[in-house]
Amino acid sequence: MARGQASSTSKRKKNDTGVISDNTDPMTQESLLKFYRDMLLIRRFEERAGQLYGMGLIGGFCHLYIGQEAIAVGVQSIKQPGDQVITGYRDHGHMLACGMDPKEVMAELTGRFTGSSKGKGGSMHMFSTQADFYGGHGIVGAQVSLGTGLALANKYKANKKVAFTYFGDGAANQGQVYESFNMATIWKLPVVYVIENNQYAMGTSIERSSSETHLYKRGASFRIPGEEVDGMDVLAVQAAARKAAEHARSGEGPYILEMKTYRYRGHSMSDPAKYRTREEVDEVRKTRDPIDHLQELLEQKGWADEAALKAIDAEVKRIVADAAEFARTSPEPELSELYTDVYLEAAQ
Repeated sequence: MARGQASSTSKRKKNDTGVISDNTDPMTQESLLKFYRDMLLIRRFEERAGQLYGMGLIGGFCHLYIGQEAIAVGVQSIKQPGDQVITGYRDHGHMLACGMDPKEVMAELTGRFTGSSKGKGGSMHMFSTQADFYGGHGIVGAQVSLGTGLALANKYKANKKVAFTYFGDGAANQGQVYESFNMATIWKLPVVYVIENNQYAMGTSIERSSSETHLYKRGASFRIPGEEVDGMDVLAVQAAARKAAEHARSGEGPYILEMKTYRYRGHSMSDPAKYRTREEVDEVRKTRDPIDHLQELLEQKGWADEAALKAIDAEVKRIVADAAEFARTSPEPELSELYTDVYLEAAQ
């Protein structure tokens, strides 16, 4: 559970956009089933993406979000319309949690013209202003400065919007992160920095790479409050995100959330992950899986039985299968599209 987090039984209300607002109790049958479905959609989508990569239908790099689903789903459940989301290259889950169409996301992964970035972004660089998603970014830590810039725009416009800026434990050692922290504090920018600490960055354990392994403390010298959160518990994530967003939205400046999580696959599809044991991964899957944890809670409360959960899984699998078929059969961009939206020549 998050240190100092708000109670998960506080009154909250779902508005007509589907966003859970500050008056609804998150511990309801409806909200828990939505969490379950949203996390399962990401899990099944990523499993299929891994299959398509193995078949050669997805090229380049492909970084899967399997194991970390509770973070994107929990944080973005409290997102208000107009709040921005920006992250690194492990971005498919964030896009789906933003409400982007799985067909468009899968089509982008396969480089098709029907993708969210018309086939030019691929796995690592998708973008959708319609969903308030400002991209996955391939340069480690670069999105932290960009997310801080989004928050600066919010402050300038006085629009009460928050920039949710995600990065990993590996990026937490990058210099631009701390330049961003400094400016965010000086200007009291409405930004929530979400550190997805999956323990291994690109392949080096945090104990070997970081002198301070409690990453929520990294903002202390910049007077940024922070807390550690169980990133495998979607309710703990939601409660901590709500608290952080309210802090930022109220004009108090930035907030850091360190989400303690674990990715089940390698850093990318090309990573054999020999820096950890299979037994370690299996133990996390067995004892801390975010989807299994929520399934147990639903069953304990009598809000879903095995048949109901299987029906949700079947629905999600159909959505993912349709997305894969849409991606497979969609056209690739024409050569004439090579420079479209990339370079603009000045008027003569």
